Amino acid sequence: MNKKSVVAGLVLAFAVHVRTQGVQPFDTFHVGGNVHMIVGAGANIAVQVGDEGVLVVDTGLGQNADRVIATIKQLAPGKTIRWIVNTHFHPDHTGGNEALAKAGGRTNGGAAEIIAHERVLTRMSAPAGRQSPTPPAAWPTDTYVPEEKDIYFNGEAVMIYHEPMAHTDGDSIVFFRKSDVVVAGDTFVTTSYPFIDRVNGGSVQGELNALNRLLDLAVPAHEQEGGTFIIPGHGRVCDEADVLEYRDMVTIVRDRIQDMVKRGLTIDQVKAAKPTLDYDRHYGSDTGFVTTAGFIEAVYNDVKNPEGKPRVR
Repeated sequence: MNKKSVVAGLVLAFAVHVRTQGVQPFDTFHVGGNVHMIVGAGANIAVQVGDEGVLVVDTGLGQNADRVIATIKQLAPGKTIRWIVNTHFHPDHTGGNEALAKAGGRTNGGAAEIIAHERVLTRMSAPAGRQSPTPPAAWPTDTYVPEEKDIYFNGEAVMIYHEPMAHTDGDSIVFFRKSDVVVAGDTFVTTSYPFIDRVNGGSVQGELNALNRLLDLAVPAHEQEGGTFIIPGHGRVCDEADVLEYRDMVTIVRDRIQDMVKRGLTIDQVKAAKPTLDYDRHYGSDTGFVTTAGFIEAVYNDVKNPEGKPRVR
């Protein structure tokens, strides 16, 4: 029996086992090179598979952890999760940290390492004597400051870039250099306007800086299509042209609201002027986590109080 037949048999056997146990894997999509995407776990999850094991970017909601683990086992039979990278601290991206780390492991024993920017650990933990919002087993175990970190795994460089004050103050963009795949986290989504979490350090200029970073990393293959693929925090796989349109949309809406602020309009007057009208059909919503009104308010408050915000990059 050849190697391909053995692998196919293992995958089939595991799929049958999973069905009998009542744990159904999520849908997956091969993005490029060593990198796959898991869809449906809360946020998009990137999985890099190779001879050294598995690296996972984001872990989805906690209640979906068993299905995420089952999906990874289907993608990489016999491989161990060695690394987890969190793009930020929100629970739809970190909820499965504890379960996935325990399901994996380091070569010298113990749970898989969890990499994130230092501010992710700050958000997920708490000072001594106070109740932490997440269990210690879910916290990052390998943090970096201030701007970037890199590791070499499965035959390729994995570059991790901090984007300060974008979606949050602890966002990371992950670039699989050989596979030519970028994981954006929630600095870029295709399903809504950006969620600028101002309570946790987000800002509209930081968001634009992050989108410009994605454009710097992405290279189109032909007539601005294909080439580098970008996995958004939510939504479909994209290329440079998609990020460019999104960046231009955020810039145009920001400039419109900025002009209204300069003319002394109140937030109610700005909302009534509908500065997002030509984009609402694609990104707008009156319900759900990210609403059109919420996006307008975030931009309005940000441009009205720009102190301490990041500079244009």
